[in-house]
Amino acid sequence: MSVHSEIKRITTHILQEMKNRGEKISCLTAYDYSMARIVDAAGVDLILVGDSASNVMAGHETTLPITLDQMIYHASSVVKGVKRALVVVDIPFGSYQGNSSEALRSAIRIMKESGAHAVKMEGGAEIKESIIRVLSAGIPVMGHLGLTPQSIYKFGTYSVRAKEDDEATKLIEDAKMLEQCGAFSVVLEKIPAVLTKKVSEQLTIPTVGIGAGPDADGQILVVHDMLGINKEFKPRFLRRYADLDTIMHEAIGQYVADVKAVDFPNAKESY
Repeated sequence: MSVHSEIKRITTHILQEMKNRGEKISCLTAYDYSMARIVDAAGVDLILVGDSASNVMAGHETTLPITLDQMIYHASSVVKGVKRALVVVDIPFGSYQGNSSEALRSAIRIMKESGAHAVKMEGGAEIKESIIRVLSAGIPVMGHLGLTPQSIYKFGTYSVRAKEDDEATKLIEDAKMLEQCGAFSVVLEKIPAVLTKKVSEQLTIPTVGIGAGPDADGQILVVHDMLGINKEFKPRFLRRYADLDTIMHEAIGQYVADVKAVDFPNAKESY
C-alpha cells in the first residue's frame, strides 16, 4: 500500500466533527501547485484558492479584476498538489451576484474544470438565491461575512466591519441564513472578537476567522502574508511566521554575485 492511500482526506463532514469536539481548523490560501504541496504536507486542514490571487499573484489593487477562467487555472494547479486538505475556491466578483443561473454555471465550471471540493461566496441575504441554487446542485458552499473584499468600493475602506449594532445584528442574521440554506462553513473577516464568539456559539456549522479574534472555529491567513513574502501588508491581525522576502532576496543576490564572479557553475556542477 502506498503512503498516499493511507492519508485521510478532509471533508466538510470532518470539519463539522472538528467543531463538534472543539478542535480548531487550520486554513491557508494557495494559488499554485508547488505552494499547495508544501501547505498540504504541513498539515493544513483547508486550502482556499482565494480571489486574493488577484492581489498577490497578479498585482492588482483589489480582488475585483480576477476572472473565472483565471480562478479555475489557479484552482486546478492547487488541486494537483493536494493529498489531504479540503480545497475551496472563491467564485470571483461578477460571476454570481444578482443572477442565480450564472452563479450555478460558475460553480459548476469550477468544480468540473478544477477538481476542487467546494466554492466560497461573499455576502448574506443579497445573494441568498444564488447560494440556494448552487447548493441545490450538490456543490458545497462556504459563506463569507464581515469585510467582504469584493464589495470594497461599497465600503470604501478595509476597516473593521460590524462595530455598530445594526450591522452586527444583520451579520448574525446572515450567518444563520447561510446555515439554514446549507452552507458548510462561514468565513468571518475583520469583525470584533466578541461578535465572532457570539456567531460561533449560535451556529452549528464551523466559523473561520481572519482578523476576527480567537473564538472562531478555525483561522485563515493569506500564505504570502504569513510567510513574509508580501511585506507591504501589515494589518494588526497578521502574524508573520517567516521572513521569506529577506531569505529569497539574499539567496538571489548571492546567485547573481556568483554568476558575475564565474563562481557558478563550478567544476562539480559542470558535466
